[in-house]
Amino acid sequence: MLLIVAPGLPPQIWEAVGDFCAIKKWHPDVADCVEAKEGDSTIRALTLKNGANIKDKLTGTEDTGYTYEALESSLPVKNYKSKLWLEIDDEPNRSIIYWQADFDANGASDDDAKAKITQFLADGVKGIKKQALAAHDAREAKGHSGGSGADADGDND
Repeated sequence: MLLIVAPGLPPQIWEAVGDFCAIKKWHPDVADCVEAKEGDSTIRALTLKNGANIKDKLTGTEDTGYTYEALESSLPVKNYKSKLWLEIDDEPNRSIIYWQADFDANGASDDDAKAKITQFLADGVKGIKKQALAAHDAREAKGHSGGSGADADGDND
């Protein structure tokens, strides 16, 4: 499981990043996302910047989270199930972004598959943090909150 702290409350962050195909706005590896219905299921077709394709099925939603499974993937995994969600942090006006995945290696060693998925998730939570920081800075510029200029974990990244 990957996690990162970001400024803002979960509903504020989720508004910007929570749509199933919003991943193309915040994940640096995703070039495009097309959402479609297949029967009663919501499906997204991702095209990664390296040309790889992933097809995911939304399996559940919460107020500030969702679960999904990969139906097809060029990543070296099978039986991929994942959850992305936000929770309120102990510090005021901060959230914790979580992204968890369970899978089996497919066509690669367990270590290689884990490294690829861990990097994908890490890039994703950093992308969400970047969106949260931009939204926080915009709110701060409008005078809706005070702040020091440092981000939620005290540095300026």
